[in-house]
Amino acid sequence: METSSLEPLLREHRFLRELSDDHVRFMAGCARNVRFAAGELLFREGDAADALLLLRSGSLVLEIDVPGRGVVRLESAGEGEMLGWSWLFPPYRHELDARALEPVRALAFDAGCLRRKMEENHDFGYALAMQLLDQAHRRLGGLRLLRLDLYRTDAGSWA
Repeated sequence: METSSLEPLLREHRFLRELSDDHVRFMAGCARNVRFAAGELLFREGDAADALLLLRSGSLVLEIDVPGRGVVRLESAGEGEMLGWSWLFPPYRHELDARALEPVRALAFDAGCLRRKMEENHDFGYALAMQLLDQAHRRLGGLRLLRLDLYRTDAGSWA
């Protein structure tokens, strides 16, 4: 799909709704459509974090391999959600595994392209960074609730 034809898909995605039309158009050149089959690894812990993913359909799970316990599922993500911010911070490596639970369609933004555009246009960089921080804030809030739930005993009282 040609970059210019991706713009309507970009404008529909929840993550980009707060960005101006000019900013969406500016980042469109970094985007491409990607697909993952059910069970496929999107990325593995330690791999180069080379893309920002905006999920269009399907669902995935973030996992980590814990020595002595095996694979632990930490969080799931689905349609309309964003995945990945490790591409923004050196050393640009994934800290978790991501596995498709069902077929996934996503928009993938080349990380190097986005970093260059953020440096080139600070207004765009600020707007995108604020969207990423909003997502990080929401995810951390969800993880906080999960941690609180883990400390409850079976009887529903706190350990």
